Amino acid sequence: MPAGSEPGAVAPIRILLVDDHTIVRQGVRMLLESEPDLTVCGEASGGEEAIKLTEALDPDVVVMDISMPGMSGIVATHRIRQRDPTARVLILTMHDRREYVLDMLDAGACGYILKETAAEQLAQAVRSVVRGESVFYPTIAPSADAPRPEGRLPLTVREREVVTLIARGLTNQRIAEALNVSLKTVQAHRSHIMEKLDLHDRVEIAKYALRHGLCEL
Repeated sequence: MPAGSEPGAVAPIRILLVDDHTIVRQGVRMLLESEPDLTVCGEASGGEEAIKLTEALDPDVVVMDISMPGMSGIVATHRIRQRDPTARVLILTMHDRREYVLDMLDAGACGYILKETAAEQLAQAVRSVVRGESVFYPTIAPSADAPRPEGRLPLTVREREVVTLIARGLTNQRIAEALNVSLKTVQAHRSHIMEKLDLHDRVEIAKYALRHGLCEL
């Protein structure tokens, strides 16, 4: 046990920051390290450096920008996830276009947060990603013109509701509370959804919801 550590103490979440602007990294680092359970273990200024540092440092979360000279955050995220499918990448960007969100989800990112909301949401987003949740700021909302279940989507009305709430980042317990059903019922719906659609995790469900108009940013 390291000197000065207490028995049973929980290690802080280790974060790798990736952004080509030094002043942005400095600001994000100060923001994150003001939280007692978060620490920045390294910084990278580009995609290639991010891949190398992810392998060397094995962070709990990589906070990744999209637009950088050389290798983009999209390509870097894809290669990081190819090498380690368990790696967690949270996108921190100024781009709020739907296409960017879908590209990053395709690359394997676990969440997407805008820089303009980072001061209020980033620390919580990091914690959520570590817990295995999908994170989106601005929040994903139900789409008013979502396809009806009798159309091209093989989902019931309740399953569509569950898909949308999963895409919004709600846990199974919170979904149960929102729909006024039991936790076991939500878990059963989720299993049926994943089997019907051949999906494997919450991020794939969120990507499906965005692609098929069940929700929007």
